[in-house]
Amino acid sequence: MRTDNVLRYEAMDILLRALGMVDTERFIAMIKRDTFDYTEWRRGLWNDMTIDEVYEEAVAYHENT
Repeated sequence: MRTDNVLRYEAMDILLRALGMVDTERFIAMIKRDTFDYTEWRRGLWNDMTIDEVYEEAVAYHENT
């Protein structure tokens, strides 16, 4: 298991590489000001997809990154 500091560093690195500096800052500001409930959002994220569809989407995403 990663330490909190390692997890924070890796997450920021991923965000910066994927979004760039400006959009990473916008994302962090958005998360901080919203009453966003990640757990609740996550529960319904793939309700309309089968496990095979989720897998296929993940594979396609991985192949394009």
